[in-house]
Amino acid sequence: MKSARAWLLLCALHGVASMLLWWARDPAVQALVWRADRWTGEPWTLWTSAWVHLNTPHLIGNQLALGALAAAGWLLRPPRAAALAWLLSWPLLQLSLLLWPQVGYAVGLSGLLHAGVAVLGLQLLLLPAQRALRPWGALLVAGLCVKLLFEQGWANPVVWDPGSRMSVVQAAHLAGALWGALLGAASGFHARRAAAARGRG
Repeated sequence: MKSARAWLLLCALHGVASMLLWWARDPAVQALVWRADRWTGEPWTLWTSAWVHLNTPHLIGNQLALGALAAAGWLLRPPRAAALAWLLSWPLLQLSLLLWPQVGYAVGLSGLLHAGVAVLGLQLLLLPAQRALRPWGALLVAGLCVKLLFEQGWANPVVWDPGSRMSVVQAAHLAGALWGALLGAASGFHARRAAAARGRG
């Protein structure tokens, strides 16, 4: 449990905050939504918008996915560096949505969940201590790549989902996965270099 504590604390933060905001009054919630045309005056929305959900299916779907990510963290025990990489990807993926003029606002945990999967997958692939778990890392990364290729978020940043009756910002999935992969790889390579230096010493 100790090695996964930071990861599990982040999962708990996202889950609890999302539930609390679900029951909050609408004016308070709207003040926490990231909007492309006014985020500079509301910089806190780079973080808080991930906890806002538009309807019950949106909330439940993301909470279930978050639970799966927490369970994976419990079993695979990602190091503190993985949690830090996930934490850093949080505001960066939101800022990246400015690359798509079609995205006027974005809410929900889905982009952050994609970042978490990417971080976890890269950590398992790169960390020497996780060598036995590399097949799981490869599976996570491969599954994420297939999903992103299917969505084509770079060309279809926003699509309408008739099932949940809301617009889905697929660009957030793409941005989250890319930042998670970049930061997860950076922390993984740093850990490998540090382990090699200790071995030589």
